[in-house]
Amino acid sequence: MPQTKFQKLMFALITVIITVPCFVFYCSSYEAGGFNVDVIKNSWIFIPIEFVLAYLCEVFIGSPLSVKLALKAIDPKKNDHMIVETAIICATVGIMCPLMSFFATIIYNGIIAVGINGAPLSNFIINFIPYWLQKVVLNFPFALLSQLFFIQPLVRTIFRLIFKSKNENQENVSKEKELVGAK
Repeated sequence: MPQTKFQKLMFALITVIITVPCFVFYCSSYEAGGFNVDVIKNSWIFIPIEFVLAYLCEVFIGSPLSVKLALKAIDPKKNDHMIVETAIICATVGIMCPLMSFFATIIYNGIIAVGINGAPLSNFIINFIPYWLQKVVLNFPFALLSQLFFIQPLVRTIFRLIFKSKNENQENVSKEKELVGAK
């Protein structure tokens, strides 16, 4: 998978491009009481905002911490790479879900409810933690299952297609160096 800093940034970008619309539609559907065409129309304004937040959080917090957490629990030398990847995905969800739910609480219960719909600010402040915890509880199962069974397999497939020739060339150079070194 990603080997260089550029590849790690691209992997995060592909992940966020796929993940953010799914979660914006999911959260908007919950707030609207169900998924419909209006949810899609009204959600597009939040996708760029959440995209920037998610990308920054993934690059600077989610990805580095999730790898450290997963590698504390799983030894890549003793376990299959799929187990290691699954541990990293689970750790990423465990970090990113509460973090992005925090931002979603600010957006949906703060900016929309208070700023646009005119709800009292005191209600938002008093209920911030319950709103946030409720979002975490509602988002976590969707986040975990969608990342494990849909998003990450798709991201990994797209990543392999984009970086296939580069990775193959690097592997061929490494094999040639090993062969030359063996002679």
